[in-house]
Formats: sequence, structure tokens, C-alpha cells
Amino acid sequence: MARDTWLLFRHHLRATLRQKTGLIFGVIQPLFFLVLFGPIFATIGTWETLVPGLIIQLGLMSTGMAGFGVVFDKRSGALERLRVTPASRLALLLGRVLTNAVQLMLQVVLLVAIGYAFGLRAPVAGLLAGLALVVVFGASLAALSYAIALTMNEQLFAPVMSTAVIPLLLLSGAFLPMSMAPGWLDALSYLSPFRHVLEALRELFSGHYVTGTVVAGVAVTLVLAVVSLTVGTRVYNRASA
Repeated sequence: MARDTWLLFRHHLRATLRQKTGLIFGVIQPLFFLVLFGPIFATIGTWETLVPGLIIQLGLMSTGMAGFGVVFDKRSGALERLRVTPASRLALLLGRVLTNAVQLMLQVVLLVAIGYAFGLRAPVAGLLAGLALVVVFGASLAALSYAIALTMNEQLFAPVMSTAVIPLLLLSGAFLPMSMAPGWLDALSYLSPFRHVLEALRELFSGHYVTGTVVAGVAVTLVLAVVSLTVGTRVYNRASA
């Protein structure tokens, strides 16, 4: 399985890296927020608060929409050709998921580099720990996105996912901390796993490593990864039966 995963990962990564324009445009929207909204936000908050929020936005918009790739492969017949090979279904999923995680990592590094130019001063240890958390988070979203894409009508995937991403993004507190929200909205946001991941990321970027918030965020991320990969693998198995 490891060999199959590596071969498929290398194949998908090469295809992704050939589309350099797509990598750049994937990070354009968070960059707009960073450049045009960041200086305003800096008057009431810190860059260590804003940049993690933009990273979560990038994850939701990038890996959360990864299912588009499998929709196109399904239409062209490429997915069926892969399914008749001896490769394990988990390898078929992991090859794609790891590619999406690397793509997200490259985009996050670009976003953080520009954030430093504007005033971000997160410690190196916090950045590295945050990047590791984001990679697992992105892989989880990608696996879940592929599962959803394979279980619903191809025409519905785009509108359904676009509609779902907006409330998840707002409830995570990506643009403004949910502590500033009314009590009912703050309480509602705790139901979203993305709030816990984001708050852990903000703690890491602020140089706080062993806190209840970080532990909760890491735990939620790991649970999300296990659930997403399990669901994704089962969907691949069922869809190919």
C-alpha cells in the first residue's frame, strides 16, 4: 500500500505543480483579506490572530473543495481506470489527499511569508507546530471532500459545498474572534470543529504550546482525520464495488 500511495502521490503532485497558476490563484482570496483587511484589523487585534484565521479560510476553500478533482476524473473515466488496477482503495485516496496537503502547505507558507512582511511575529516553533496541525487538518478536509463528491450528484457538489463552507468559515471565527460575538452565536460556534482548530493555531502563533486550547485543537484535528479517512476509504470501496 505504501508503494501504491507513493506512486499515486507522485503522479498527482506532478500534475498539480505543473499548474502553477492554480496554486497562486488558490491563495489569492486570503491574500486580499491580508492586504486589504489586515491593516484595518491590526487597529483592533494582532496579526497573530488574523493570519491563522486566513489559513483556516484557505484550508476550507482549497482542500474543502478538493472533491472537484475526483468529479472531473469520474466524468473522464480516469477514476474507473484506476479502480481496475491492483492498487488498494486506501492508496487511491491517500495519493490524492497527500497531494492536497502539500498544495495547502505551499500556499500557507506563501501566506505566512507575506504576513511577516506586514507585521506577523509568530515564533519559529509556533509556526512549525502550526504548519503540522494545518497539514493534518487539510488532509482531513480533502478526504471528506472526496467522500462527499463520490456520494452525491455531480451537479450538486459545487453549490452544496459552497453553501456549507460559508457558515463553517464564519462560525470558526476566522475573521473576528468569536469572543466578540453575542452569547448565543459564541455558544453555537463551539459545535464547529474548525473553531477549536483555529484557536489552537492562534495559541501556537502567539507562542503558547501546552495549553488546554492547543490540546483540544490537536485532539479535534486527529479525530477529524481518523473519521475522514475512514469515511473516505469506505466510500471508495463502496463506489468501486
